[in-house]
Amino acid sequence: MFKIETRWINSYHALAKSFKQQGDKMQTIRRHWQAVAAALLACAGPQAHAQTFPDKPIHIVVPLTPGGSNDVLARALAKEMSATFGQPVIVENRPGASGNIGTDYVAKSPADGYTLGIAPNQTVAVNPVLYPNLPFDVSKDLAGISMLGRLPQVLVVSDKVKASSVDELIALAKRSPGKLSFASAGAGSPQHMSAEIFQSLTDTRMIHIPYKGSAPALVDVLAGTVDVMFCPINSVLPHIRNGRVRALGVSGQTRLAMLPDVPTITQSVPGFENDIWIAMVAPAKTPSATIEKINTELRRALALPSVQKSLAEQGIETVVSTPAELDSIIAADQKRWAEVIKKANIKID
Repeated sequence: MFKIETRWINSYHALAKSFKQQGDKMQTIRRHWQAVAAALLACAGPQAHAQTFPDKPIHIVVPLTPGGSNDVLARALAKEMSATFGQPVIVENRPGASGNIGTDYVAKSPADGYTLGIAPNQTVAVNPVLYPNLPFDVSKDLAGISMLGRLPQVLVVSDKVKASSVDELIALAKRSPGKLSFASAGAGSPQHMSAEIFQSLTDTRMIHIPYKGSAPALVDVLAGTVDVMFCPINSVLPHIRNGRVRALGVSGQTRLAMLPDVPTITQSVPGFENDIWIAMVAPAKTPSATIEKINTELRRALALPSVQKSLAEQGIETVVSTPAELDSIIAADQKRWAEVIKKANIKID
């Protein structure tokens, strides 16, 4: 019978132990380099994404109806961005719920830079403090890219209203509380908020008639169905010039070159100011390098004389910012509007 010597058994165990130690060592080394590779990929990921971005169409979501200042600005930028990036830049209008539907869509989109949102102060500064149960949180779900522009509003009345100045409108409203009506682009819209602030500061009361956008609201003011409206200048300017509505005041601190004879509202109502600003945002966690790339392109496009000229004709003044500056503006405006809404006791109907 074959006899296995003890020394052979010991040699076998020693060899096996050596192989196991070498295997454990190699496995440790393998795990180490896998961790290093993962860390390098994590660091390089955003930069690599920005280098290849964009390699497919980009969608810009406008949370309001077509034809307004937000839509005009988005389409002007989409044209320039498409030319630079070599990819289609598609503008999508997703109106509803005072801009909340479109903004929520952006907030819940993949954070890859291919879905961007036009963000007027209505949707990211006013709505978050006006609506108690929004499906998105601006500070957590959205990331600022850049400011885009500002435009003033004009206080206009239909030709049926017997008032030729802000003071005369205030006097008329005080003589007949609740008789005059004002149109807006919806609850929480800049038009609505301007009228609420105006009433609060002047101790007047008018009836709010909300619409789904500025265009249909203005149609009824032109027809005389509704008496008063705070309207973005680009929408109402042609009608002021042809005399279909009467301009009583502008919402900023200075008169406008396009309406040099129209005073500021603050001349009659100290403390009143409510210009509209428009920005662009992305879903939160979009790579910072990608946001910076888009910001750089927006700055380039908005600096073009041709773009500035076409937007100025619509009453839009181009404005740019860094992503961090925009985030700060949004936070500060939310705080300001929270105080205004509380003081004026503004509530959604």
